[in-house]
Amino acid sequence: MSVAPADFVRAQTRLEAPPLVPEIRLHLASRATDLWEATEATLARTGLPPPYWAFAWPGGRALARFLLDRPETARGLTVLDFAAGCGIAAIAAAKVGAAAVAASEIDDFAAAALALNAAANGVGVTVLRADLLAAAPVPEYGLVLAGDVFYEKPMADRVWPWLQVRRAAGARVLVADPGRAYLPATGLVEVARYDVPTDLDLEDRTVRTTRVLEVARDS
Repeated sequence: MSVAPADFVRAQTRLEAPPLVPEIRLHLASRATDLWEATEATLARTGLPPPYWAFAWPGGRALARFLLDRPETARGLTVLDFAAGCGIAAIAAAKVGAAAVAASEIDDFAAAALALNAAANGVGVTVLRADLLAAAPVPEYGLVLAGDVFYEKPMADRVWPWLQVRRAAGARVLVADPGRAYLPATGLVEVARYDVPTDLDLEDRTVRTTRVLEVARDS
């Protein structure tokens, strides 16, 4: 890699507040295709996954809004934002008084973006550069957040059992989903919903109704 991930994030994004969550500022890209091409050129590789970390996806924004509106959800707890992307939910948890917040991602650029976004909001978030689905053991958390993780079947097939294990271990587990195809049909209880403005560069509509769902104890 010829450029440091943090420098790349700064160069390819601008600091702004996403719709629905004006309390939080993030390093965000204006166009997905431009950033995707820049990422492939920087790494001299093609066929890379989309730069999820550079956009505030509906699930993350819904979780952040939920936490900011209901601070008691995270206050005083150890919190994990799983597959955190830009880290908006982790930042919200830190803002409302979580005892400690960790955010996991598997990509170097995402990890850099997470750290920059936390710093931009003046909060402490531990960045975990790891595939927690393959890690054992996973530390215990009081609250686990997963925004928009059921967009592909292979991912959903791995994530859902892992989230159920976290719930069985005693964590409260909140998922936010904007209507992805592989959301489990059972085992989830809706606790809130939001109409999240979206960009046609990323989604097929300008608003996605996004539900915040809790993994049931006996799922």
